Amino acid sequence: MAVQTTASTTDSASGAPAPFGPAAALSCRECGTRYPLSPVFACLECFGPLEVAYDLPTGDPEALRARIEAGPTNIWRYAPLLPVPADVATKPNINPGWTKLVKADNLARELGITGGLHVKDDSGNPTHSFKDRVVAIALEAARTFGLTTLSCSSTGNLAGAVGAAASRAGLRSCVFIPHDLEAGKVVMAAVYGGELVGIEGSYDDVNRFCSELIGDPIGEGWGFVNVNLRPYYGEGSKTLAYEIAEQLGWRLPDNLVIPIASGSQLTKIDKGLKELIALGLVEDKPYKIYGAQAEGCSPVSAAFKAGHDVVRPVKPDTIAKSLAIGNPADGPYVLDIARRTGGAVEDVNDEQIVDAIKLLARTEGIFAETAGGVTVGVLKKLIESGQLDPAAETVVLNTGDGLKTLDAVAPTTGPTATIRPTLAAFREAGLA
Repeated sequence: MAVQTTASTTDSASGAPAPFGPAAALSCRECGTRYPLSPVFACLECFGPLEVAYDLPTGDPEALRARIEAGPTNIWRYAPLLPVPADVATKPNINPGWTKLVKADNLARELGITGGLHVKDDSGNPTHSFKDRVVAIALEAARTFGLTTLSCSSTGNLAGAVGAAASRAGLRSCVFIPHDLEAGKVVMAAVYGGELVGIEGSYDDVNRFCSELIGDPIGEGWGFVNVNLRPYYGEGSKTLAYEIAEQLGWRLPDNLVIPIASGSQLTKIDKGLKELIALGLVEDKPYKIYGAQAEGCSPVSAAFKAGHDVVRPVKPDTIAKSLAIGNPADGPYVLDIARRTGGAVEDVNDEQIVDAIKLLARTEGIFAETAGGVTVGVLKKLIESGQLDPAAETVVLNTGDGLKTLDAVAPTTGPTATIRPTLAAFREAGLA
């Protein structure tokens, strides 16, 4: 049985696939004003953020499941639910997604979790972070709008993802980063041959500069994936929700622990879960979403604990540089979701982050970057404080590869011993 879709999935004049698939419009998250699909990101009425609104597929959920399962083993299996054309898989892209959902029994035993624990390990993406998902969607929008330069403000992972995607698509890239990023991320962002510009200051300074650049004639023809293409870019995070549910056998976990930088990933995962329920692809059941921050950049956690609805900006000071956004754009929406679902927002300090990176590596063989240390560290803290039920099934996200943040663990990680090449020396070292 064919899946029924609305007319928006094809171009009525030519019969060709519509460039934005089931996407119908951009809609303001604050006042609901709708706009045509275009490279804009803020509402003209209230300055609220815009996001993609859909005419999603209708009909038999079983048929839609079958269509998805027959698709490619990357995010394009979910093309019927994304702002991309149906033939997106035929275009040059980095094709991220369908990363491992690891059943983490060893870590569960260590933490006292009895209801089941999984790690969604997005370090397996092409540039080894979840940012490949969001950039892949933004790239399709950039092509549709005829933009010639792909750009971003980045704390590191996004810069690499933009560089790789632009290179694959034959576009120019020019990305902007804080001047003091981890060396591994700087090299990875630069190796793809695009322009990499360090800005003196924090990520928030970089972001402000990019907002100025996009309004200048210099920025004409540029697609800033997390500025003027942000509504499309953000939709890539929904694919994490889709994959988790499908990999669990088309069902939702009880709890999800998700890192917070801008907060967009967390809000879009929630959006994806709600879409799955609305489409009948999963059973409608309660789930709790927990946000994870580093103590040195924890404005959302502080607001949650204080009972505030407004997030007060902070100056970041943490080893978790990929999460070091002191003025998170989606912070208020994260608070709403945590409270609506019965979850929480918590934070851990740098020492706890390093300990959690080592714990995950020691128990499950997954070497997470500092953001993954934040989520695992927060998971541990939530269990110890009684905020998360250990008898409930939980999914925790690792969003990047530990090889990008070696400096965080290098001072306390090294050889067990250095010995002469003799059995006697091995015995003397107490290793036999």
